[in-house]
Amino acid sequence: MLRYVMMAVLAGFHVAASAQIRLPDVLSDNMVLQRNDSALLWGWAAPGEKVRINASWKSTPDSAVATGNSIWKVKIKTPEGGGPYTISLRGRNTIELKNILIGEVWVCSGQSNMEWSGNHGLPDIKAELATCADDQLRFFQVPKITSDHPQDDVPGVWTSCDSNTLKPFSAVAYFFGKELRKKLGVPVALINSSWGGTPAEVWTPAELVTGAPALAAAAAKQGVANYRPHEPGKTYNAMIAPLTNYRIAGAIWYQGESNAHTAGTYQPLMETMIGAWRKAWNIDFPFYYVQIAPFKHGPGTLRGSLLRESQSKTLSYPKTGMAVITDLVDDTTNIHPINKHDVGLRLAKIALGDHYGKKEGEFRSPSYDRMEKKNNQIVLHFKHAGNGLELKNGKAKEWYIAGADRKFVPADVKVKGNTVTVSAKGVAEPEAVRFSFNNAAIGNIFSKEGLPLDPFRTDSWPEQ
Repeated sequence: MLRYVMMAVLAGFHVAASAQIRLPDVLSDNMVLQRNDSALLWGWAAPGEKVRINASWKSTPDSAVATGNSIWKVKIKTPEGGGPYTISLRGRNTIELKNILIGEVWVCSGQSNMEWSGNHGLPDIKAELATCADDQLRFFQVPKITSDHPQDDVPGVWTSCDSNTLKPFSAVAYFFGKELRKKLGVPVALINSSWGGTPAEVWTPAELVTGAPALAAAAAKQGVANYRPHEPGKTYNAMIAPLTNYRIAGAIWYQGESNAHTAGTYQPLMETMIGAWRKAWNIDFPFYYVQIAPFKHGPGTLRGSLLRESQSKTLSYPKTGMAVITDLVDDTTNIHPINKHDVGLRLAKIALGDHYGKKEGEFRSPSYDRMEKKNNQIVLHFKHAGNGLELKNGKAKEWYIAGADRKFVPADVKVKGNTVTVSAKGVAEPEAVRFSFNNAAIGNIFSKEGLPLDPFRTDSWPEQ
């Protein structure tokens, strides 16, 4: 008899529990919903249960009915921006969401250079702590977790920016968001989902990596480590998939160091990952990323340069942009450059110019376009050079030229307008030019807007 009583009690408890409306953690107090959009609200309830939704910025309610799988979803129109607002959800229980803002929502992801925060001793963040408080700038920190299968929820809370919440948060993301707040004048939300040391494969759905032979072979070269996952899809399943119902404006990304030894497949890997994210969100959102910084990867290879080259080639993928940061490094033996302030600003400059249409001059770094041979010289032409190129701090650095023998020697350089003319004594018939094409190279040619020239080579000769 006791057994049957206990079974009845447990069954009653299960029924009572299943009747409760439940929301994912990302839908909670203090959240920011994407403005001028149809924001998706979703959650769980008893099968067939009707959920009534009242958003305080709307005059009419919305409703949804839970499916046989206990899932309900509803899209609600969001206004131009502002707040705070409330959302009331009523079924067999009631949930009141408070202090909601409407604005711009960005996902921020990658490895340690995106993760790096004031907790890592960054002086830029220390300088911000006294004045950073802004209730219109909000954070959602995704914890470091993995899963073998895509998840529908991830733990976390929404917080307003202040000295306590900023210190452990991504510095690059913060400076990016702060600049958007300044230039757009609307609330900004940053969802930080990053993990130091992770290769891009773990942020990509596993089947898309393992189903492509070249990507699978490269992924197999990622070794086991005790500080991060290495298998395809692990962080995508737990740290990205649960967010894909949440409407966003776009994503920023700072990653690549952990893929430098497989640089040859990085471009198709990134295109696969970006495409998968856009498909999962069902939004063709902009994706802006940071080119990895100069770093002494070790003798005998050009792995850093080859990875940067792959990142530059990824710009051919639609709605992408890249921040070049070769000038923001003061120690090429440190894989974590301490200047995160200007990295965030350059990403914001791209987003403002490309996505929001707020252009303040050229927002992209100048990049190689084409070359022409003139006697013993090569004349190089560049895209996105704005009002022209300029040489800073003396003689041009990191320029090399080669003939048919493929032996590169230091070059003489002349900068004029949007062109650079390169030559060298002893190279009568030049064939190729390389600029900053070694792992730790720091060049000194910029656009007039102050953005560094993207490292490049004109040849495609095989390299390790």
